[in-house]
Amino acid sequence: MIKISRERFERLVWEAVDELPEAIRDRISNLEIEVKAYPSKDDLEYAGVEDPLDLYGLYRGIPLTERTTHYDLVTPDLITIYQRAHEMDCNSLEELREEVRRTVRHEIAHHFGISDDRLDELGAY
Repeated sequence: MIKISRERFERLVWEAVDELPEAIRDRISNLEIEVKAYPSKDDLEYAGVEDPLDLYGLYRGIPLTERTTHYDLVTPDLITIYQRAHEMDCNSLEELREEVRRTVRHEIAHHFGISDDRLDELGAY
């Protein structure tokens, strides 16, 4: 286990976003990213997860592939990255950095309409 400040963890999240290829970053639309220590009960229920330490990130929104010409005045999609689950699973800063990168990429993939099953098929895990 490794424990870092919220500020440092948030920097890791934004570093992971900044490391995405420019072509991906340019296509991200109407999306916010936040960090929480733990998921709420509602987050767990939405994700279908019981143990809060099993949820690393969560995407809520309308994927780009499902947006139509009627997509207007919609609240931003939201990606939440959960700090404590990452910290509990990692033993070094480099391991934590890599796990955060993986989670950010995973949740961004959902924003692009890529399902967990498809990510599994692609060997993203």
